[in-house]
Amino acid sequence: MRYFDLHCDTMTECYVKGKHIDKNDLHIDCQRAAVFDSYVQCYAVWMPDSVCGEAAFSRFKQVANRFSEEVRSNEQTMVQCRDSGDLARNKEKHCAVLTVENAAALGGKLKNIVEFARLGVKLCSLTWNGENELGRGVRASGDGGITPFGRQVVKELENNHIVVDLSHASPELFYDVVSMARGPVAATHSNAKSVCKSARNLSDEQFNTIRSSGGLVGLNLYKGFLNDDPDKASLYDVLRHAEHFLSLGGEDILAVGADWDGSEKKDFVSSGLEGVPELYELFLRHNYPETLADKIFYKNAADFFKNEDLL
Repeated sequence: MRYFDLHCDTMTECYVKGKHIDKNDLHIDCQRAAVFDSYVQCYAVWMPDSVCGEAAFSRFKQVANRFSEEVRSNEQTMVQCRDSGDLARNKEKHCAVLTVENAAALGGKLKNIVEFARLGVKLCSLTWNGENELGRGVRASGDGGITPFGRQVVKELENNHIVVDLSHASPELFYDVVSMARGPVAATHSNAKSVCKSARNLSDEQFNTIRSSGGLVGLNLYKGFLNDDPDKASLYDVLRHAEHFLSLGGEDILAVGADWDGSEKKDFVSSGLEGVPELYELFLRHNYPETLADKIFYKNAADFFKNEDLL
């Protein structure tokens, strides 16, 4: 099978915990990646809400450099994808895409977007859960949306062909961004609020707004975003969220953003890459045509990045 995953924190965990991507006890490593016929993974530089200013930009560079080092160290099986040509030429390799979770990583400086682009960043969320100089995350108090600096950042991200990721955005920030964005937006790792009421999930209106923009939504495998009772969450809940999004016309925009290594393994319905084929088979057993399952697990994300001249 083919697998394209829109979001994980694995490379940040490698940096923080001193682990390596070739083999580790995290959700993802190169050895387990070999099970797929084609595999593309978006690796986020995650910025905690507690880090800001120059310290945030410095951390971004350190994690991004670690990403580059890990790719070079595994060049026989792994490659960084910067454009569609890289993906076309390396279908049998573990293709790695650099992304940013929380644009506090800019250190408050617009000019640093150029460095994001130079290093190959393709997706960037404006916030994590809290509030920063761009706007308010989904778990921050208040009712504010985007800031003047945030508006400048959205424009410059788009100018540099970096897609704005609205996972973690407050509703106010979400709608402020889509009202000004010139191109498609994404929610790389967010589920359906109609199925699970978590504030991190998307309302039907939000999903339809992303669909209308030509964007992309990734199914998250974190238990707390799958079931209102996380202790009861299972792979079947992923199917429930997928079916809801498909009922809203999401056949061409639905993907997977598992959120690997965003929390401990016990907090997910799958222990890592080795569980993906089981999830794929679950879709097939529930009468999903193989063509539709392939769209959700790979093709929709691949087509999006190709159409937007990102990969």
